Amino acid sequence: MNRHPLLRAYLAGIAIPTVVLLVVMTGYTIIRYVYNIPVPIERVIVFPMAAVPNAWGLWNLLYVAFLEKRHVSLGLFGGVLPLLLAPGGYVVTRLLGFTVPDAVFHVAPFALPIGLVVYYLVWKYFVGFLNAELGIA
Repeated sequence: MNRHPLLRAYLAGIAIPTVVLLVVMTGYTIIRYVYNIPVPIERVIVFPMAAVPNAWGLWNLLYVAFLEKRHVSLGLFGGVLPLLLAPGGYVVTRLLGFTVPDAVFHVAPFALPIGLVVYYLVWKYFVGFLNAELGIA
């Protein structure tokens, strides 16, 4: 199964955030339209729905193409990704004129390290598992 290893790396990378975003959007839809709780994030939800799975896929593709043979840790490489996604998400909210609540800025110093650890673990165990299953690790 050595055909198209970079395509398989991309697909292994997008699998997990796609499933997670599907669950998140289902919950959001139920909260917003069934229980009529006003959470108007429709303008900014496009960024995570479009950019995050593609970023994960491209990040895994870069790892497989350039760093796997150099024995770089997949978990550490994946753990760096939030440091690119978080500023990108912030820029999108500013460009769209979406008001970010002050509580987000107060929680961010605590949430970012937790996010880094979560990304590390997800990349090490889940993406690593998918890479192994697809024969690219």
